[in-house]
Amino acid sequence: MTELVQTFRFHVRLTRSVVPSRTTVLPPALDGSGAGTPAVGPGTPPSGLDRLGDGGFQECSGLGLEADLRELSQGGDNDHVVRRAGRVKLQPLILKRGMFTATEGGSADTSLWEWLQNMTAGGRAVSRYDGDVDVYDASARRIVAHWKFVRGLPLKISGPTLNARTGEIAVEELHIAHEGLRLERVP
Repeated sequence: MTELVQTFRFHVRLTRSVVPSRTTVLPPALDGSGAGTPAVGPGTPPSGLDRLGDGGFQECSGLGLEADLRELSQGGDNDHVVRRAGRVKLQPLILKRGMFTATEGGSADTSLWEWLQNMTAGGRAVSRYDGDVDVYDASARRIVAHWKFVRGLPLKISGPTLNARTGEIAVEELHIAHEGLRLERVP
């Protein structure tokens, strides 16, 4: 019997990407073997690499793909058009979360802002992050959907709108461009 996902919770994990792009070459292993193989395989983050924004998001949008459509006209055949699938457009993911304190001193977590600031400062290679978005059932015991995106880059980060009269929660918004998104089957 099929069931609708009506009430759910979701969890987002951002882990530094170790998957190379199609145009980059993995560095040689640092284990002294000189074999030229990567020290870490795709999907397994090396020790010491950060997680970014693990879990604390309230809203996620942009989980979608859109294919371009090419229309071909054939000479002398005016009553129909041949349609072919074109390139797939990847939408940026938009994550929203309430600002929260992550340090003992009670200051705001700055990791998402630092990610974008490091990119705009130039100088060194931009850290890319892979992400998982898990949707749980209402009991939060069973994963009912799992999306995975790879090689994410920050497009935009917006701080909260501050208005002392409304008493609303301060919400940050992060836009992430990525190089691939897929919905994976959950066992």
